[in-house]
Amino acid sequence: MENVEIARLLSETADLMEIAEEDGFRIRSYRNGASVIESYPERIEDVLKDPLRKLTDIAGIGKGLAAVLEEICRRGSFERRDTLLERFPPTALEMLKIQGLGPKTIRILWEHFRVSTLEELEQLCQDHRLQDLPRMGLKLEEKILRGLSHYRQSAGRFLLGFATQAAEELTSYLRETPGVVEATPAGSLRRGKETVGDLDLLVTGPGAAAALDRFVAHPRVHEILGHGSNKASARFGLEGIQVDVRALPEENQGAAMQYFTGSKEHNVALRQRAQRLGLTLNEYGLSRLATGEVIASRTEREIYAALGLSWISPELRENTGEIDAADRNELPAILELAEIRGDLHMHTRESDGRGTFDEMAAAAQTLGYEYIAITDHSKALAMANGLDEHRAVAFAAQVREFNKEDRGIRVFSGLECDILKDGRMDLSEDALAELDFVIASVHSHMNLESGEMTDRLLRVFESPSVKAFGHPTGRVLLHREAYIYDFDRIASEAARRGVWMEINASPERLDLHASLVRRAKSLGVKFVISTDAHHPKHLANMRFGVTLARRGWLTKDDVMNTKDAGGFTATLAKHRN
Repeated sequence: MENVEIARLLSETADLMEIAEEDGFRIRSYRNGASVIESYPERIEDVLKDPLRKLTDIAGIGKGLAAVLEEICRRGSFERRDTLLERFPPTALEMLKIQGLGPKTIRILWEHFRVSTLEELEQLCQDHRLQDLPRMGLKLEEKILRGLSHYRQSAGRFLLGFATQAAEELTSYLRETPGVVEATPAGSLRRGKETVGDLDLLVTGPGAAAALDRFVAHPRVHEILGHGSNKASARFGLEGIQVDVRALPEENQGAAMQYFTGSKEHNVALRQRAQRLGLTLNEYGLSRLATGEVIASRTEREIYAALGLSWISPELRENTGEIDAADRNELPAILELAEIRGDLHMHTRESDGRGTFDEMAAAAQTLGYEYIAITDHSKALAMANGLDEHRAVAFAAQVREFNKEDRGIRVFSGLECDILKDGRMDLSEDALAELDFVIASVHSHMNLESGEMTDRLLRVFESPSVKAFGHPTGRVLLHREAYIYDFDRIASEAARRGVWMEINASPERLDLHASLVRRAKSLGVKFVISTDAHHPKHLANMRFGVTLARRGWLTKDDVMNTKDAGGFTATLAKHRN
């Protein structure tokens, strides 16, 4: 069992304990344990197998939690979780995914109505039965109904980060098959969609058919959906994501990659272009209609060139103008991960992060970054131990001392400052002015009407200290929808005021959406791409933010943290002056 799966069991059990109103200390211990396990660099199962090591040697894992981990690794669950699942319906965990429902509300609904399915919950709201209970009313019913609708639309979807990890594990495993030349992901994962429904993997080489046998024998495959000579399908991992593996001749690899990468709309437009040229395009190749002669199939580049098009990167293949641009040879040179020089949004143990100042800086250096901004939360997020004015000013002084020595990396003193309900910044301007890089973000009051939210955000730009607008729609993928405001008005004002919009690379957010990135660019906005890291290993998520920027057609010139340390420092010095 992988660490992420173990962490999920602990986290879900903490949720069930909260529904049951159990001791808060125990609940926190499970949540902290989940966080420790998820970020631990070694597999917990491997630690257990080592006779010279103990789980209690891991910081944050006591004897009680160590026993739980041993039981999970032995049988896939543990007694406390099983007991809670007997007490509450299995759908209690599913209900926690519904925006508007928290543990307390779920407990009340169970106690009063014995509601055990999403359909029963929906009926209660439609019948306005929740209004019979104290402190519940029409607004809550409407919020739950909206949350149910969003959840059903997102059910069966998986975050890009999770899907990438699963694909990397499987492709590495399949490449070990004798005779396999390549194993490559296709589909929406290759295009970099924020969420994916399933995984498409293509395997080539004389050992491709054997790779299908190896795939279905993987220890984490638990339901084989099909197994033929050219394709195998199965459910993979505890989450049950469907994986389709196709075995291909090497001479068809390019055509198959193009076909199975999609999108459907892009492929339809491409086939129509082929027909106008007297050609036919499918997963086997690009051929002449009259004779059936295959003129391109081995590589994607050959196929696009034979269609009179410049190369179209997978991230752009959504039929949103990329084919016409390729026909005119006007596609932009979209951003590359190697062009990123620094990360400008991360948290340390001073607020809710799990790494120290020095650990975050060291991790950034390992990635080759020239600079970072450390941006802990402000005081409004009390549960995150946010910084007040005194701590923020002291932090700025600490960073100045750090930068006096040549540490091989430049650190900018920063803050993720909360935008209060009325649009004021959470800290005073005097304190903010001491910092190098202030990100303004919304973390509360997300249900305001569009006009009120727009006015709230417009006020933010009046602060001369604000350099960037963080995770600009507030969405949490598969969990919380974006808050609503006049995007064009805000983006235009950001461009006018010189406030950069953040592309948040956290796989849970991936905020902004690609279409909004393109729209903001068209209105003159500049961007920063940041990981919002809460642990040193999260800095590696930058690749997901770059993928999102590529889907938004951004180039190096659109993204401010592609500048080298000297250039970025100079830009900050004159920013908004």
